[in-house]
Amino acid sequence: MRRLNKIEKLFGNPDFIILDGGFGTMLQQSGAEVGKVPEVLNITRPEIVQDIHRKYIEAGADVIYTCSFGINDYKIEGCGYTVEELTSAAVKNAAEAAVGTDVKIALDIGPIGRLVEPNGNLTFEEAYEIFRRQIVAGKGTDLIVIETMTDLYEMRAALLAAKENSERPVICTMSFEQNRRTFTGTSIPSMALTLEGLGADAIGINCSLGPAEFLPLIQELSQWTELPIVAKPNAGLPDPKTGKYLVGATEFADYAERLADCGVRLAGGCCGTDPDYIRQLKLRLSSAASNRSEAEIPPAVCTPESIVLLDRPRVIGERINPTGKKKLKAAIAEGNLDYVLDMALQEETEGAEILDVNAGVPGVNEKEVIVNIIKKLQGNVSAPLQIDSGNPEVLEAALRLYCGKAIVNSVNGEEKSMAAILPIVKKYGASVIALTLDEDGIPKTVEKRLEIARKIMNRALSLGIPKKDIYVDCLTLTVSAEQDNASNTLEAIRRVKSELGLKTVLGVSNISFGLPQRPLINQNFLQMALTCGLDLAIINPAAPGMVAAIDVYKLIMGIDRDARDFIDKYKDTEAVSAAPTPGKKTVSAVNQKEGTLSYYISNGLEGPCRELIEKELETRDPLDIVNNELIPILDETGKRFETGKIFIPQLILAATTAQAAFEVIKKRLAAGGGQSVSKGKIIVATVKGDVHDIGKNIVKVILENYGYDIIDLGKDVDPKVIVDRVVRDHVHLVGLSALMTTTLGNMEETIRQIRQAAPGCKVMTGGAVVTKDYSESIGADYYVADAMASAAAAKDVLG
Repeated sequence: MRRLNKIEKLFGNPDFIILDGGFGTMLQQSGAEVGKVPEVLNITRPEIVQDIHRKYIEAGADVIYTCSFGINDYKIEGCGYTVEELTSAAVKNAAEAAVGTDVKIALDIGPIGRLVEPNGNLTFEEAYEIFRRQIVAGKGTDLIVIETMTDLYEMRAALLAAKENSERPVICTMSFEQNRRTFTGTSIPSMALTLEGLGADAIGINCSLGPAEFLPLIQELSQWTELPIVAKPNAGLPDPKTGKYLVGATEFADYAERLADCGVRLAGGCCGTDPDYIRQLKLRLSSAASNRSEAEIPPAVCTPESIVLLDRPRVIGERINPTGKKKLKAAIAEGNLDYVLDMALQEETEGAEILDVNAGVPGVNEKEVIVNIIKKLQGNVSAPLQIDSGNPEVLEAALRLYCGKAIVNSVNGEEKSMAAILPIVKKYGASVIALTLDEDGIPKTVEKRLEIARKIMNRALSLGIPKKDIYVDCLTLTVSAEQDNASNTLEAIRRVKSELGLKTVLGVSNISFGLPQRPLINQNFLQMALTCGLDLAIINPAAPGMVAAIDVYKLIMGIDRDARDFIDKYKDTEAVSAAPTPGKKTVSAVNQKEGTLSYYISNGLEGPCRELIEKELETRDPLDIVNNELIPILDETGKRFETGKIFIPQLILAATTAQAAFEVIKKRLAAGGGQSVSKGKIIVATVKGDVHDIGKNIVKVILENYGYDIIDLGKDVDPKVIVDRVVRDHVHLVGLSALMTTTLGNMEETIRQIRQAAPGCKVMTGGAVVTKDYSESIGADYYVADAMASAAAAKDVLG
């Protein structure tokens, strides 16, 4: 029977826990002057805040969220109060409203409002410190809620801050779009794997969508977590003209039982909901029963955007390991991370599904290097990473910054190894490779290897590491020195699978060291290991026949149903012999675009990109490169984004790399007194009353890389400020952004004033609450649904 977690213990494990509803909605209804920092009302008008809390308690809420969603240094800048003052006041107001009740108080924490690296310039540790300060200031609450996140990296920073600075239960919810991804591309399985691994006590979804749109998202989430599931939908979507949401309280509650059937245990409302919604929700769920079936979560590792299921043999690329590689060793010593990234990209192209990363170079700070490599690779490669080090400090530094679920390579049967490594694996929710060696080295017998594997497994299980996250490496030595060892390794793999029920992993190429025809030996040994039950093969994916051997195994064993993957991969390739000759390229050929400007920009290789531009400028006109190379590359990148092939992190990465190319060209033009690369000026601003500017900042990056000069007026910008700048600088295009329905009127007023002062100036509008119909109704010339749409509008106006 599953043990109760902190959330279930706190509430006594009822079928359902009722959360409160929208706070901003109630503040608007109160008639209070909200301002750009509504949390100031905790101090200036505490009676309003307390009254809202009481209304939700009277409606039946078991939990009320403190009025602290946006209390961080970035969002409250200039309000006259500190994080500590506003947070403590928010906690006090909730506590006073709950006097005499059993209602629990949750410290509410929302997004910072800035993008975390590599999407923005806020570092992970800076984000962590912002959240730590909120959590410490919010002492006295019963639990912590981290909500409305769209960036898994930012969520990780907040969750770690909560776990390391408080013993309170933590609820984590993210906001998804109908494509089942967040704004930055995080998938539901990736969210679940990462947050459950890091120790969240309940996870779920809030905001963005209504209850009908929540159903398929919650259904998917229920297949990926054993934790209590949270649902806090909006009251549908708002009417931009009236600000009223389109789903009423009765219809909202109609979905309650359907959400409960999908596994929801904690239910409430977000934007547009009020106490009547919570009252109806409570009534509907009071007669419902929680009938969630236990999901069998498959073993997997992940990045924010993708997962690798370990339901079939997988390839772990072994080449990012400096042992015996002079060029890689030199690159690591020199800090040439582009070389490491290029190697990772090649391994992916050649068939690696997970990448082993080792930074052990003599004389180099391994901890510092591994951190820099992790930062460089994540977001640039789609494959999850395997952190390869026996140093606990190195592993902790890498896992702390890694966004997703990684593999630790490795722990062994020595007591000091298990004591140092396994608690780190547990803390960060990683998987771990268990080496079957101990103080006496690699055992010669199968029984001893099995004994060590069992010992590591039992220790890991005692720490709460799931069995599915333990992978056993039965180890192999070169057959030239230990000929009997090979058969023992194969038998150990078979018995680990059959007797312990664990996944297995193996560094295959060790078998052939010191022998001729190594590819032939490696390929045949790999096939034998697969037959014995090998799950993860650590190989060089470019080595002749290795990836193909795994593909053939999956075909023959019926894992590749109807031969679909095999046919798709090999239908256009030349026939290969059973034993490819050394040096002959087979189907795992290097990406043909490698070395081109498109390759460098798409993959974030800034150094090679600059070098290639410098070389091109020796024989080509700068503007020819801009118009016939850079712009088409950005256009193609935009198409990939719009079709869901890449996401915001990859879009920003390409734009940032292209910007490096533009800077080289601009310098060349300036030195030669040539024509400017600028295509014209564009003003971007978040409208008055709105402090959300992430979307606007992404638009800025994209437009700059299309060669436009961007005048960024920031957030909460008065219409007069925008109009004055339009007139002064003779600007022909303005981009306006809004995230809050309450500020849409200011968007309309800004357009009205622009029309009066500069009739020829065009306006494009966007933001989460802006629709095409509303954009047209207020007189905007262009509605831009995303950053790439703004580039199309700019081309139309400015060329």
